[in-house]
Amino acid sequence: MKGEADSAVDRSKAKDGPAGGSETGGEKGDTPTRWIGTRPVRPDGVDKVTGRARFGADVHLPNMLVGKVLRSPHAHARIRSIDASAASALPGVKAVITRDDFEDRPSEFVPAGEMLVNYRDMVRNVMAREKALYEGHAVAAVAAVNERIARQALSMIRVAYEPLAHVIDVDEAMAPDAPLVHEDLITAGVEPPPTAPSNIAKRIEFVHGDVSKGFAAADIVVERSFRTCPVHQGYIEPHACVASFSEDGQADLWCSTQGHFVVRGHCAKLLGMEVSKLRVIASEIGGGFGGKTVVYLEPLALMLSRKSGHPVKMAMTREEIFRATGPAPGTHIRVKVGMRNDGRIVAGEAELKYQAGAFQGSPVQAGCMCAFAPYDIEHVKVIGHDVVVNRPKAAAYRAPGAPQSEFAVESVIDEMARKIGMDPLQLRLANAAKEGVKAAYGPTFGPIGLVETLEAARDHPHYRAPLAPGQGRGIASGFWFNIGGQTCATLNLGEDGTVALVAGTPDIGGSRASLCLQAAETLGVDATRIRPRIGDTATLGYTFLTGGSRTTFASGMAVIEAANDMIRQLRKRAAMIWDIDADAVRWVDGEARPAGANAGEFTPLSLAEIAGSAGKTGGPIVGRAQINAQGAGPGFGTHLVDVDVDRETGRVSILRYTVIQDAGRAVHPDYVEGQLQGGAVQGIGWALNEEYIYDDRGRLQNPGFLDYRIPVCSDVPMIDTVIVEVPNPSHPYGVRGVGETPIVPPMAAIANAINDALGIRFTDLPISPPKVLKSLREIG
Repeated sequence: MKGEADSAVDRSKAKDGPAGGSETGGEKGDTPTRWIGTRPVRPDGVDKVTGRARFGADVHLPNMLVGKVLRSPHAHARIRSIDASAASALPGVKAVITRDDFEDRPSEFVPAGEMLVNYRDMVRNVMAREKALYEGHAVAAVAAVNERIARQALSMIRVAYEPLAHVIDVDEAMAPDAPLVHEDLITAGVEPPPTAPSNIAKRIEFVHGDVSKGFAAADIVVERSFRTCPVHQGYIEPHACVASFSEDGQADLWCSTQGHFVVRGHCAKLLGMEVSKLRVIASEIGGGFGGKTVVYLEPLALMLSRKSGHPVKMAMTREEIFRATGPAPGTHIRVKVGMRNDGRIVAGEAELKYQAGAFQGSPVQAGCMCAFAPYDIEHVKVIGHDVVVNRPKAAAYRAPGAPQSEFAVESVIDEMARKIGMDPLQLRLANAAKEGVKAAYGPTFGPIGLVETLEAARDHPHYRAPLAPGQGRGIASGFWFNIGGQTCATLNLGEDGTVALVAGTPDIGGSRASLCLQAAETLGVDATRIRPRIGDTATLGYTFLTGGSRTTFASGMAVIEAANDMIRQLRKRAAMIWDIDADAVRWVDGEARPAGANAGEFTPLSLAEIAGSAGKTGGPIVGRAQINAQGAGPGFGTHLVDVDVDRETGRVSILRYTVIQDAGRAVHPDYVEGQLQGGAVQGIGWALNEEYIYDDRGRLQNPGFLDYRIPVCSDVPMIDTVIVEVPNPSHPYGVRGVGETPIVPPMAAIANAINDALGIRFTDLPISPPKVLKSLREIG
């Protein structure tokens, strides 16, 4: 789906990155790039379409067992006892594990994507200890010779529960008399610290200026409350893994994950292993979107393998995924904005309450950071609450925390524009953040492209197209800060002149292609000569996970540095062949050349020629890089959407959708367009259909894609894209991450479009047909 993107890519502000014309390969100049910005066939495409690609459940080992998990039927219950003796005695059962097989862990917070996790909570999440804290919480697990026996064994485990009162709504959980999810949880971030436990794990506050002063200067103030429901990431491949523990205490683990180094660290900690004794291999991944940055089955499979002496495969059913893995959190958000009559926003205030699930660690901090980030506002105050409830622990979902908070803020911005009779796009332009603006959460922005996305939206045919009666158009902008982090890469030169690229970030969105293009551009060789692989945890140094839109940026920087390292070695090898100093050799367009007339007259040496003689000049040539990438450029985007509302059924149809986003530099435009389109479609589902529905006993009522409805092709139009390029100066080619930002604006843009069509402001998601019909009846 390319829409209008091929003709709409704006390179007017792009600066060309390195083209292999210097020793470092990192000088910016005016020479057009050869590979950056092209659209070659994806390197993993053939294996994907032929079925050769191996996903999490595709690994088969000799004598492998099947692992299954027994899960709590209660939303909240004390576990009085677990009797697994009958299951253990069942023929064909090789191991049974419970809470007794995992040592308790002290409280220790570590990063996992854009969110923090606590090892004490993690061990209790993978296997319930004193209490089952949500329906679906793992209570025991078995490994048997086949699935039938494993399921039979689960039915023979006797668990004595004492059901307790539960709470799943964030406001109810914050009430003084709410049932406590944890009896020892004291709210952090409050001075003086509370003495009594509560369900509020943490309070966060960002203050910029003086909001009381700002509101006093406002001519108009709008304050509204918004609610969003938990939503699933929508990955199609279930969580799956295969673990093999050997008698010498070493183990191998194959799993579907966004970060195998993170999985290694978490599993080693939970099993009391040295990380050097655990090798984790990332399989191909059938979707993650942040939901596969967490360990669920992996520690259980390793423990079952250790206990049984056999390899163990585990895979979740779709129902287990919905009941026991983390969705994006539900929220309750209050937003207050003050504005002058000329359209200048003078104050913004927000209070964010995020469901963390059964354990602390919702993305409320990111929600606070992103809420007002698209705007230059002098006075801002944002307060966030991380609240535990009897649901599965929340997990990352593409810009975790930002879609909810910016849905609320962008809805209020749109309402204020209508109140003063100003074009909503023009209002955003008048207040847009730009270079030099200090964000409410701290940093001062460098070069950013929000203004350019708004101008592109203003000038786009979509914004000027006529609407039929009863239809509406909405606009919204969004922000994500993007991250860098620890990253390694190697380039191994083959004797035929091909280059094996090994990266440590699993490919969940086309990163292998973008890394190949950056390597080819830097080396000055054809991109087809670069052969990418994702290395396991024994192949490379520690590499942080794929998330936060960091991979093309951070792994790209590592690949460029590794290519520059290789270029230095290639120049030295050429110098040896020519018997001159290495300083007298240049690397240009994929070959070594004399630096000038004084260096001598020599025929240029290609990469393949130097590789062919490597054995005579010192041996293998390997470029290496190990970096802690800094300077990830923030991402901004603006979305336009047209809707039609059926007044008889309440169904909202998306008629036209355009995504405009600053990519810094689109390394592989096809993949950038795919990210923009995918985020928009997921946002459409979040806005109109998706929600977790619980009964009064805290049991999930729609644990599958039949009743939890994600968008299908017939629900969405062609998603048009416009790629704006305002280079990120911290990356040699100007790259910014693009994967998170496109899911931030859709909910607000759609709500704004529905308001434009009906004159009704919807503040609760999803805006499903029953809600629309109810509102239509209320207004007659």
